[in-house]
Amino acid sequence: MTLLAPTPLRSLIQAHSETLSAQLQQHRARNFPPSATKSFRRISPGEACRLLNVSESTLRQTAADASVGEAGPGARRTYSLEDVANLRAIVAQGSRTPDRYNPRRREGEHLQIVTVMNFKGGSGKTTTSAHLAQYLALRGYRVLAIDLDPQASLTAMFGVHSIMDLAPNSTIFAAIRYDEDRRSMRSVVRPTYIPGLDLAPGGLELMEFEHDTPRALASRAGGTLFFDRVAEAIQSVEADYDVVIVDCPPQLGYLGISALVAATGVLVTVHPQMLDVMSMSQFLAMTKDLLSVVAEATASGSGEPTYDFLRYLLTRFEPNDGPQNQMGGFLRTLFGEHVLNNPVLKSTAISDAGLTNQTIYEVDRRSFTRGSYDRAIASVDAANAEIEALIRKVWGRA
Repeated sequence: MTLLAPTPLRSLIQAHSETLSAQLQQHRARNFPPSATKSFRRISPGEACRLLNVSESTLRQTAADASVGEAGPGARRTYSLEDVANLRAIVAQGSRTPDRYNPRRREGEHLQIVTVMNFKGGSGKTTTSAHLAQYLALRGYRVLAIDLDPQASLTAMFGVHSIMDLAPNSTIFAAIRYDEDRRSMRSVVRPTYIPGLDLAPGGLELMEFEHDTPRALASRAGGTLFFDRVAEAIQSVEADYDVVIVDCPPQLGYLGISALVAATGVLVTVHPQMLDVMSMSQFLAMTKDLLSVVAEATASGSGEPTYDFLRYLLTRFEPNDGPQNQMGGFLRTLFGEHVLNNPVLKSTAISDAGLTNQTIYEVDRRSFTRGSYDRAIASVDAANAEIEALIRKVWGRA
């Protein structure tokens, strides 16, 4: 019997890494050639009416006056997102109640920073962040999506490959690093293919923040302490946005704590199964301890951060699954109004959209059975509408 010679782990991992990277690049070249850019599908009249909060007759008249839209199947006009943005401005300008059509924050209303987190993978954190950011932008809010996850999944969902599309020092890390290569937040942020939605991309560079922070703490270098650096970066572009959505890494490191300190609202995604809820219990205990450390370390005397809201969102929920219903009821009994009323359903439409780095808002309804698509988008809309209502409540609006 011949014994197999052991293979050095580093060599094996290097070989697998190079093979996988080459295959992914070939896949990207086939499906997303260098000249291709991600775009949003055209909007139907019914969708445009819902996004603009107008009747179909008002939409037809306003679109005709503005000469926007293109004739689609059955002579029904379809609209680009740029058309919808232009129509929103026109309708709001001619209305006695412009807030009904243009929801942007007004003077005296503070920027909302919603941090989406959980340190267990598979809870739907990135999908939730992408859907929420797009939902708000499609309704006229100015939104900044920040990807604090080194895996950069949110960045990929917005059509940016963190390795092939980004130059060194062009992720959010560039705006929070400690050395002389630090850049302004404004130079890092890039527009997406959705009007009103910008992205501060993530990438593997963010791991350097986790490695550099202990050295910065030991040497007291770099100016602002680590837990205020994300907040400081956001503050520099505050005037440009109404809402910031922060997708956190699936662990409570220095990046996660920075996101917590910056937040005005916290959204914890949780899959309603026992192992996930046990993990969430550990997450909450660790978060409490870490925030206590932050409060003690705050030299300015501002103490621990306060929040406008904290909510738990049930994700990948199966209504016909008895144990999931029991776990959902258990969480509602414990936390009451802190659990959002509307869960996001487990859906093949959402999963299939994710395979092509798309959200349920981006895919064509005709690609799925009508029932599957409608159930999925209804559950996502309902959860996002609850979060929007929380934001508006903070601003003192109906």
